[in-house]
Amino acid sequence: MRPLWKGLVTFGLVSFPVGLYSATRRQAELHFRLLHEKDQAPIDYRRFCTEEDVEVDWKDIVKGYEYEKGRFVVVTDEDFERARVAGTHTIEIRDFVPAGDIDFAYFETPYWLVPDGPGRKAYALLREALEESGRVGIGTIVIRERERLLALRPAGPGLMLTTMRFASELRAVDELDMPQPAAASKKELALALQLVETLAGPFKPEQYHDAYTEALRAVIEAKIEGKKVSAPKTSRPPRVISLVDALRKSLAAPRAAGQAKTVVRKRARRRERPHSLVVQLGQPPRIRHRVAALVVVEVHVHVAPTPLIIRLCKTSARERRARGLHDSGGYHTRTLFEGAIS
Repeated sequence: MRPLWKGLVTFGLVSFPVGLYSATRRQAELHFRLLHEKDQAPIDYRRFCTEEDVEVDWKDIVKGYEYEKGRFVVVTDEDFERARVAGTHTIEIRDFVPAGDIDFAYFETPYWLVPDGPGRKAYALLREALEESGRVGIGTIVIRERERLLALRPAGPGLMLTTMRFASELRAVDELDMPQPAAASKKELALALQLVETLAGPFKPEQYHDAYTEALRAVIEAKIEGKKVSAPKTSRPPRVISLVDALRKSLAAPRAAGQAKTVVRKRARRRERPHSLVVQLGQPPRIRHRVAALVVVEVHVHVAPTPLIIRLCKTSARERRARGLHDSGGYHTRTLFEGAIS
């Protein structure tokens, strides 16, 4: 495989040669050609001069920039050479920034950066330094006559270079009509958070796939084999009348097996939280005071070698729902560890 770009990576006074290779595959993409419907012959595109209406050979074609409607200035290979900047053949790492500081919106296309010959030791050194520091290198590179911002980060045994957009290329959010943060009610937000927690889990990229391309490929293969192809029945999403009802139905809907496992893991983490201590009461606890539906009790327990006084709040089901408390048999321990006794 030939590299798309060859040059040097520099940071400080250290430099080493590298090659740039695409990190994405295009074999899975479906490519189509335009055909003449009458005889299914491919449509051919030719280069015609709009002034003389004649076909033009490649050797007679130059590049031009349209600075006004219908007016051009010719840009030659020498002009492109005169505009060469440092990033044309060199990747200069200008800054090392925390990886979490970069908004996803800036990222574009990933590439693999591969060391060339004597640069392997310096390459490995930079990779290890980025791994240990948790930072990514920020610099620029010129690819196909365009300078691009880049982020260089460790990825397994190698370095991955991802081209980025400049800040001026991103549209500001205030140019669009966005809802205000207070648009949702507390009940809607609570249900939405519950739905998010239900679907929470680690990112596993292998579980996502291009269903449309797979279906389209199946249609093409069926037509090649002379089979009849029929379109599958599709259903429109139900019209949302009540957002709260839609959230509740989403929580009540049956879930996939993989998602069910996520729920179990999430519940396990909840039980392991430091403030989720469950106390088995052998005798009725001593009531300290009552306030409406709230009853505060005091329990003496032993945790490890240290005896503690713990206060638990007994609430009614309605009160727990109103205060957003986790239901653990009526007791919650939001005010744990009032004091310790020796």
